[in-house]
Amino acid sequence: ELQRMIAVEQQKAQFTAQVHNFMDVCWDKCMDRPGTKLDSRTEGCLVNCVDRFIDTTLSITNRFAQM
Repeated sequence: ELQRMIAVEQQKAQFTAQVHNFMDVCWDKCMDRPGTKLDSRTEGCLVNCVDRFIDTTLSITNRFAQM
């Protein structure tokens, strides 16, 4: 039981780290000027960027699972 709980927590930590990495990359790609709030173009860029990373990660994971 303890090993399963540890494995679940490790997976959560890996997922969180991956999301932070995606956001760092996408932030650098999409943010061209600082401001007090996100405009619609920047928000759309961030959403699309993270979605592409997630889709790519899922595709690669599924491909490896089929091997």
